[in-house]
Amino acid sequence: MDFIKIDNRAALGSVSAAQIEALRPAAEAAVEKLEHGTGAGNDFLGWLHLPSSIDEAQLSALEASARTLREECDYVVAIGIGGSYLGAKAVMEALADNFAAFKPSKGAKVIFAGNNIGEDYLHDLMDLIKGHRFGIIVISKSGTTTEPAIAFRLLKEMLEQQEGKEWAAHHIVAITDAARGALRRLATEEGYDTYVIPDNVGGRFSVLTPVGLLPIAVAGGDIRTLVAGAVEMENSDGELMLTYAQTRNALYNSGKKIEIMVNYDPRLHFLAEWWKQLYGESEGKDHKGIFPAAVDNTTDLHSMGQWVQDGERTIFETVLSVGCQRHEVVIPTDDADLDGLNYIAGRRVDEVNKMAELGTRLAHVDGGVPNLLIHIPALNERFLGQLIYFFEKACGISGYILDVNPFNQPGVEAYKKNMFALLNKPGYEAESAALAARL
Repeated sequence: MDFIKIDNRAALGSVSAAQIEALRPAAEAAVEKLEHGTGAGNDFLGWLHLPSSIDEAQLSALEASARTLREECDYVVAIGIGGSYLGAKAVMEALADNFAAFKPSKGAKVIFAGNNIGEDYLHDLMDLIKGHRFGIIVISKSGTTTEPAIAFRLLKEMLEQQEGKEWAAHHIVAITDAARGALRRLATEEGYDTYVIPDNVGGRFSVLTPVGLLPIAVAGGDIRTLVAGAVEMENSDGELMLTYAQTRNALYNSGKKIEIMVNYDPRLHFLAEWWKQLYGESEGKDHKGIFPAAVDNTTDLHSMGQWVQDGERTIFETVLSVGCQRHEVVIPTDDADLDGLNYIAGRRVDEVNKMAELGTRLAHVDGGVPNLLIHIPALNERFLGQLIYFFEKACGISGYILDVNPFNQPGVEAYKKNMFALLNKPGYEAESAALAARL
């Protein structure tokens, strides 16, 4: 059975096999905490056995909702921020034709809103969908998070004015809390179809809940195979997750404070963005934690490559290597050979890309940058499901090795308090006065 693989041999030298193995007791203790719910944040472990708990009824309901939106709308706007959009975006981009946005579509195109407060972004989005039938998937536990709440207020009003309240109500799906919150109340009043964000699953771990599965299904992804891939990883012996968690923590202990996620396939850009939130929000606490960064190679070798090769030696790389491409493109022979490329004529473009990947890894390791390699046999739903669960469980293990709570995010609230005070939100009068005096 094909499986994603991890190779940490190119990390040796910066750390020894003995240093990595010395973390095995801490890693195994972390697994025990996860499985028995005895660690910090144990009320947010719903993701741990989520894949194997998803049943036929759930998948069928999601597929039915997706089919309605896909067949009856020109666009579907998925509204959410952070974990409420990055996981779905990551999978959709990894599965998509690179230029799907410029090609005719058989079903609704999925676009995203509520992940920023860009005024021109919202204007341009509304201008794009004006006069078209569109649906909305609004994702928020509370319904009051600023970015998605603004987008939903604007788009809900636009849809109701354009198509009427009844049509709008049948083409808005709310993914929210089971019983509480402003969005749950509105969904009940308006009669929206709803799906639940489980109380015990945090946003950055929610891609395999309706939060991610519904938008992915609307975009044409096979959510059954995605979930099946995650189940395969859930049921594995866990060695891949232990190896990753132990190696990255051994490197951190040796002074490697920054992990750069590297890909050589542009479809993986948003997978790295999802990974950055997963690890940054989980581990960045108590003034410690590996800083997650990402590059898209070979593109970024022409911008960040110099720093990675010769800059401060506080970094290590985790390379996502894709085995098989979906298509074959062969480089032709040119009689004049003015570009000097005839030496690779007759070879596939992917072969050249793979040699760029290998050559870069060798150069960076020689330059003092340890490398981990994660091999993905192909970019399809099965292996993406495996990869998602792999990163999620390894994150929980790694956080416990680091001795932080991997499942909270107290630091995220600081900017919100300042923003609310600056906007004079009711209930923030004291904070508003304090900031006014400070400024």
